[in-house]
Amino acid sequence: MRNSQIRSQIYCQKFKKIANSYTKRSLRVPFLLNLLCFYVILIYFWIKNKTGRMAIKDMVISRGRKKGIIHTRDIVLDDIREVFFPKDFNEKYGYLGYIYTSDDGDAGKVIRPLVLAMDRKAKPKWCPRWFLRLLDLVGNDKSIVRVRNYKVSKLFRRITKGMRFMDWKTKWEWYDLRISIVADQELQDMASKIERDYYKKGKQKDVLIELMNEDERNGLYVDDL
Repeated sequence: MRNSQIRSQIYCQKFKKIANSYTKRSLRVPFLLNLLCFYVILIYFWIKNKTGRMAIKDMVISRGRKKGIIHTRDIVLDDIREVFFPKDFNEKYGYLGYIYTSDDGDAGKVIRPLVLAMDRKAKPKWCPRWFLRLLDLVGNDKSIVRVRNYKVSKLFRRITKGMRFMDWKTKWEWYDLRISIVADQELQDMASKIERDYYKKGKQKDVLIELMNEDERNGLYVDDL
């Protein structure tokens, strides 16, 4: 009797091991199939990219909608990459609005402190920056004028307190900087100070160049200047 109990316990243990291994394999198969399909899709678009027809980064994740003259853009794989893995300053803080700057231009460099100050006020401490970039993509269509999803856009505005970098440009001269933002009074004052300082320094530099050119034409050019 005792031997039969021991055998039954051994058989039960073997059965449990077989059942567990079968369950793990059955759960592992759908994951492996999905992973295989994902790699097949990547190889497909890689081949299309090599043949010059389509790049992987241009693979459409969500189609845009069009109604009359209003339309939304397609969300592609590169947009998802930009949300989670930004590669430069513009992509990292792009959720604030039109902040596109270049290292070659002086005007773009002087507005970067304002962008960082706005990011410090617009982003709550508990909220990761990638989440705001995702809300801006899904809700605002990465635009300051369009809305892709009203509820998501409303949530984005509520988290960021409605702060947006609307535009920046140079108007009449290269140093005549104009900055347009939606923010509190402190940031507005900071933007005005940047405009005044940039205009003042640019005007001084422009006048100095004119004087040096005039002296050179009159034969009074001094190398020390």
